[in-house]
Amino acid sequence: MDIETLMLPFRFGFMQNAFLISMIVSVPTAMLSCFLVLKGWALMGDAVSHAVLPGIVAAYIFGLPLIVGAFAAGMLCATATGYLASNSRVKQDTVMGVVFSGMFGLGIVLYVSIDTDMHLDHILFGNMLGVERHEMLTSGVISAAVALLLGLKWRDWLLHSFDPVQARTSGLWVGWLHYGLLAILSLTIVATLSAAGLILAVGLLIAPGAIAFLLVRKFSTMLWVSVLVCMASMLAGTYASFFLDSAPAPTIILILTAVFLIAFVRRQIVTRRASRLRRAGA
Repeated sequence: MDIETLMLPFRFGFMQNAFLISMIVSVPTAMLSCFLVLKGWALMGDAVSHAVLPGIVAAYIFGLPLIVGAFAAGMLCATATGYLASNSRVKQDTVMGVVFSGMFGLGIVLYVSIDTDMHLDHILFGNMLGVERHEMLTSGVISAAVALLLGLKWRDWLLHSFDPVQARTSGLWVGWLHYGLLAILSLTIVATLSAAGLILAVGLLIAPGAIAFLLVRKFSTMLWVSVLVCMASMLAGTYASFFLDSAPAPTIILILTAVFLIAFVRRQIVTRRASRLRRAGA
């Protein structure tokens, strides 16, 4: 394959936009995934991403910006899950499963009951090759705000993730940190709507942090590694999808999955080697 063929994807405007939106959304999703992995909130990301669908449809019905409905629905799901888990004997992961599946079902019912030119496939799986300029601008503003906030306050959220009691003792506003992280989660999902869609956004919110967790030990390094892994995977997936004639978002998720498996195998090898060395030294 010659250089001209290898550079072919960069000559098309829709591919340039896809590369750009990939770089935009990779930063906040990767940074947030580190906190979700450490806090054990992987299912929360899944729940909120599915739960924004009724908000999107409701916003369309009432003529509101779709991101407003998506954010409101995401926060409603998160707060409802917290309230039900705190006031019942049911565990939080069970409550999340009930709430997000119920809201997702509500969204489907609302969608099929109205006449609209809004494609459900684009909402669920994204439309990176058809992303418009105003969508990139919205994603860029949200992504920059989320990345800046996480970059400035990562130590507070790190302490809250590991030990909420110690965070409260240290004088931190635990309630603000809790609901602030939920708000950031909802905003990040809104930013990824045009790129990965609701379903595949879950992979972007979990895989980068999980990969970085397997590769490094220091959290500040984990943030950088997750961003680099996510951005490289998104760019590689978008590039490969051009030649494979596949959708970019699923290709990106497959690459992230492959990288995770490689990181997992590497960690297993390193752990076993260290164990053998300890036994030999003993």
